[in-house]
Parts: sequence; C-alpha cells; structure tokens
Amino acid sequence: MPGNSFGQLLRLTTFGESHGKAIGGILDGFPSGVRIDEDLLQRELQRRKTAQSPWASSRSEEDELEILSGVFEGFSLGTPIAFLVWNKDQLPVDYDHLQNTFRPSHADFTFEKKYGHRDFRGGGRSSARETLARVVGGAFAKMLLNTLGVEITAFVNRIGTVAIPKETELPELPVSEDSTVRCPDPETSEKMLRLIARTQKEGDTLGGEIKCIVRNVPAGWGEPVFDKLHASLGKAMLSINAVKGFAIGSGFDGAAMKGSAHNDLFEVREGKLRTKTNFSGGVQGGISNGEEIVFSVAFNPVATLMKDQQTVDKSGKPVMLKGKGRHDVCVVPRAVPIVEAMAALVLADHYLLNRAARI
Repeated sequence: MPGNSFGQLLRLTTFGESHGKAIGGILDGFPSGVRIDEDLLQRELQRRKTAQSPWASSRSEEDELEILSGVFEGFSLGTPIAFLVWNKDQLPVDYDHLQNTFRPSHADFTFEKKYGHRDFRGGGRSSARETLARVVGGAFAKMLLNTLGVEITAFVNRIGTVAIPKETELPELPVSEDSTVRCPDPETSEKMLRLIARTQKEGDTLGGEIKCIVRNVPAGWGEPVFDKLHASLGKAMLSINAVKGFAIGSGFDGAAMKGSAHNDLFEVREGKLRTKTNFSGGVQGGISNGEEIVFSVAFNPVATLMKDQQTVDKSGKPVMLKGKGRHDVCVVPRAVPIVEAMAALVLADHYLLNRAARI
C-alpha cells in the first residue's frame, strides 16, 4: 500500500490500524538541535483524543506517546524520529457484523475492491485514529516553526447550519480552547452545542468547517509550479478523513467578485511592503507573500449513524445495518489539532525547501 508518507524534505510516514496493536510514525528530515517539549507533544494528543464530551466517541484511549528514537537529552538529533502510541481500548467485536457488509459512505467497499482483503475493525487503516500520528508529527513541526516565530491557530467556524456570522469581530488569533466545540464566539458556540444535542437524540451526525490562520510566515515559501504552497496545503487538508473541501483566501467567494475588487493592492506600512486586503490568503503565485495565510476546510457529516441504514453485503444482498458502536456525533472540534498539525508539516517542509534552495 503506497501513499503512507507525506512531505519532501520533512517526511512523515505513519503506520497502524484502528484496532491493531498500535499507531505510530517516523518523521525523517527533522533538523538537529531543536528543543523538544514532550509535554507539548502530549498536550496536542490530548486535544485530539476521544471521550472529550458526551457527543464524542466513548473509546477511552490514554494516547500516551513513546518516542523511540531521534531525541536525546531534550533535543532533536537530526536522525529519524520514531514514535508509538499503543491501542489499549480496542473492541473489535463491535465490528464483527461488518465483516461482509459495506457501510454507506465508508471506505469498506473501495478497500475491498482495491485490496481484496480488508481490516473491518473500525475501518482499519482508513480510520481517523491514524490521524494521531499526524498530530504528533505536526507537533514536532510546530516546535521547529516556533523557532521562526510562526504561529498556527485553527478554530471551528461552522457546525451544520450554525456558523459564526461574517460580521463578528474576532481577535487576530482567536482562542478556541475555552469552548467545548472549539468555537471562539461564545454565542455561536452555544448554538452549536444545542444543535449537536438535538442531532444526537435523532441518532444522526453533523459536519462543519474549520478555519485556520497562520501568522509570521515570511515572503518566499513555496514553489511556483506544481509545489505551490496553497496546493501543498490543499493536498494536506484533503488527506484528512471526511474532508471534502478546501478554500484559501477568498476561496469560492472570489468567483463572484470583479478583479478590481479582488486584487490585493500593495502599500508600504511600517517600512514594509504589504497588501491592503488579503483575498489571496497570504499566497500569490504559489509563494507566501508575508501576509496571514488564511484557509478553510470543510468536513462531511460523520458517516456512522446511530440509526438503521439500508445497505448491501459482499454478494449484493440487501442488509439492514444497525446503528451501534462508539462514534462521534460531530468530529469537527476534535479535528482542529489535526488541521493545525497538517498545516505545520506543510509549512515546516516548505521552510526547509526554501532554505535548501538558498544554500
């Protein structure tokens, strides 16, 4: 199975299945001499873990990180960083009824057709549990970016039909950790919680949108053809489970604007060349321009419902799929650290590529 590695100079390879023995990864190309904060690594994992709220999956994993190599006396060695998180709360029996059944909007059917043999326990390799390895890799990337002053903050902008009104004034880097749904606007957060509670009673699920803001990326990161910075970000975000949409800057709204309104005009502010607006989202010609990088990521509703659904088995025979197991009503709040992690991996990789090009 190819496609388990991400990045060019900074390359993360992940491994493991949802109900296998462990999930882990190898981060190669990470520079030496970076101070490694293991508490930060563990905090990032805690932001992603299950059982954070009454409407999140009740799977109870401690997600305790083990670093196997690449770190010595609190600093990176420049050698491959290998890490591991053991799966301790597997309930594979919950999935016995799926051995010969295809769940709607899951990877069951496509895995069966591609490989002929699949791990039906929670989706195996296609499970979102794999993303904990991305969060760890992204946390290492954040440590590298922190040395450069780069800040990455994501938050929930929408759940279902409830979104932060466009006219709402938020701080430059919104703090979302005070909200159960990781939405920085208290009024919208309460509306989201009420919607989730109603949806949970119905046995249904919700999707949503995460917005990410990156500050202090200097001009010059990214390549102008196939490795455009926003193309790398788009690939990273679309590789996350349930993501179906990515937009940077004005995104699809820009399609309705005239060029005279959409162009980001240049000006000099505080002795630096800046743009008056930021419809480009901080990237022009595939290269960062020094403004905030702003993008949004759209998530599908969780595909596993707590209500019966009509489907078919391997032979094509109709089957009534019973809604059961441990699943999120809405995974979007738990995906915030995943979006940040993938953004960090992209930006750290492009930083190293830009540095290499200047040597």
